[in-house]
Formats: sequence, structure tokens, C-alpha cells
Amino acid sequence: MSLDLQAYNYLKETVGGWTAPPPLAHLNGVLRVLTRWRQLRLVQTYQQRHGTIIWAGPFKGMDYIGNSAEGALMPRLLGSYESELHPHLRALADEGLDCVVDVGCAEGYYAVGLARMLPTITVHAHDIDAKAQAACRALAAKNGVADRVMVGGEFKPEDFNAFAGRRALVIVDAEGAEMDILRPDLGPGLAQLKILVETHDISRPGALAAMVERFSPTHDIIRVDQQYLPFEPPPWFQGLPHLDRLIALWEWRVTATPWLVMRPKAGWPARA
Repeated sequence: MSLDLQAYNYLKETVGGWTAPPPLAHLNGVLRVLTRWRQLRLVQTYQQRHGTIIWAGPFKGMDYIGNSAEGALMPRLLGSYESELHPHLRALADEGLDCVVDVGCAEGYYAVGLARMLPTITVHAHDIDAKAQAACRALAAKNGVADRVMVGGEFKPEDFNAFAGRRALVIVDAEGAEMDILRPDLGPGLAQLKILVETHDISRPGALAAMVERFSPTHDIIRVDQQYLPFEPPPWFQGLPHLDRLIALWEWRVTATPWLVMRPKAGWPARA
């Protein structure tokens, strides 16, 4: 069902039937559907001007996709998506990575973006969804990095041991499955790896605390909460109504999902 039809049906079934002040939950639902609808109209405006090329941020110039496999498309195209991570990504890039392991890669935003950003590294991109794997391969090919983005399926905790001794960055965004993937007891090689993980207490209550507890003995940990860091939008963006500018940056989150930036206390191995 298209979002236009979804919004229409939602309003018809709720607003049209109200004979008393609507419950707050209904108002929140209406607001969320209409805001998503409006953002997709803004995506159309963006693509009429720039196609699917990302405007700004660390992945500036990447040829993205016409519809996002997961989550909000407009902030990705603008380059404002998860801007709180941008300084950390740039810092990690300057620390001499030789590979990235991206677990929960979805359509490949980070896998392909980092392969473009760091032209000497190999990215190992994993997702349990076959459609996501295909989308990631297609995005890598579209951006000329298919030879350095190795796409696979399920990644188990024990698989991290193969990267011990390498200057590897691990990225995990798995909607709560970080609890099952980041298991130092099963993958002791994690102690030597730098890790970026998005925590999802909304899916797995206690995920944030569990990650901190598991990795505090081996890693220095920085918590990174969502924020909108300044960026240079397209010139036409400033002419939009203020509400549209706010809607364009919305990442469709229901609640906070803090990231943890974790560096091994023992440091990284020397460069080969």
C-alpha cells in the first residue's frame, strides 16, 4: 500500500469517525503517517534536482537508491543522517583501518559509503535478509566498489575471531540483535576490534546496559546520542517552509537509539 493511500485510510478511519476529542495515541499516529507522507513529497523534490546523489556528509557524492530499504530516505540524501556519528567516522578513518565488518548492512548505506570514503579497505557486509544482500550488492556495483564490498548472510559471534590482529572496524545495527551478535564470551577476538553499535532498548530492553557491561573491561566507551550537527544543505533547501526543513531531517525514530563508540584499551596492532 502506498503511503498516500495509507495516510488517506488512516484519516478516514480515525478522524472521520471521531465524535469526541480523539485519544492521544490516535493523534500521534495521524501525525506520524502525515509527516512520513510529507517527507516523501520532499524526497521527490530533491530527486527532481539531484537524482539519487548524496549531497553532503562523509558519503557525499555516493549514488544512492530511489527508495530506502529501511527508514527515512531524505536525511540520507541530504547527508544529515545520523550526523552525530560523522565526527567519529572521520576520526576512525584517520586511525588506519584496513577493513570494516558491517553486520546488519541493509541496503548498504554504510558498507558502500565507507568503501567509497576509504578506497584501500575491504568491507565485509552481512545481513540475514536476502533482499538486503541483493540491494547491497547492487548499490556497491552502482558505485564502482563491488570488488571491495563482500556481501554475506548471517554473521555469528565466533566469526569475529577471524579479524583478530587486524585493524578492523565493526559496525552493528541489527534492531536488537546486537545482544546476540556482540558476544565477547563467544568471540574473544572482539577485544581487539573497534566497534560502533547502535543499541535498541526498544527491541531488546537492557541492550544498552548490556553492551556497556560486556565491553567495559576491554574497551573505552563513548555514548553518542542523536543530535543534528550543522551541514550545508542545497541552496533551494533554505527556501522551504521551516516545518518542511524540520520534516526533511526527521529519521523516523520512535525513541532514542544511542550509539556506542568503543575502542580497545590495548590499542590496535601495528600496521603491517
